[in-house]
Amino acid sequence: MNANDCKDPLMYWTIHGLWPDKEEECNRTWHFNISELKDVMEDMKQYWPDVLHPNHTHFWKHEWDKHGTCAAELESLNSEKKYFSKALELYKNLDLNSYLLKLGIKPGTTYYQMAAIKEALTSVYNVTPKIQCLPPEEGQLQIIGQIKFCLTKEFVLRNCTQPTVHTDSFSAHEDKFLNIEDLSDCKDTLTYYPSHTHTWKHFVANTVNL
Repeated sequence: MNANDCKDPLMYWTIHGLWPDKEEECNRTWHFNISELKDVMEDMKQYWPDVLHPNHTHFWKHEWDKHGTCAAELESLNSEKKYFSKALELYKNLDLNSYLLKLGIKPGTTYYQMAAIKEALTSVYNVTPKIQCLPPEEGQLQIIGQIKFCLTKEFVLRNCTQPTVHTDSFSAHEDKFLNIEDLSDCKDTLTYYPSHTHTWKHFVANTVNL
């Protein structure tokens, strides 16, 4: 999704952000302070990297400025350390990478029925996440790009298909920082889950039935 290929493409899902529905009470004067993350820095680098820019701080600053200062209206997220630590905690608890592998859904020279992926994830989490894809180029298939989990303010998973209730839930505003504006809800059709996005056009895919 960027002109510059990653030097070492990651082979696991990472965090994009923790995004509240409510934004109108954001505090734009609450500036990002990298020193607040010293206790979680190793986890930040591993699970919340900026894959498009060499300076991780740039990405984290953006997420704090746009989303963290809004989420801070909750006592459980009312500091930089709490906000990023909670996102890391949720990521680890969801354990998406492990569950996908256990379900037999793994990147490589395969493609999947999107409806089957949704059904498999729903069976694990008992809620329906939102799966977004890059639209297909001519003669190709859509590509999995992002998986969103929706939570209440108490950090309980809820269906992403439920209507957003601004006073009671957390969801996700679109975030232009990582050039994801081309992502849209995946269609229930055949879908690529490639190991490397720059090679996905060049392999012969095998259908996987879940």
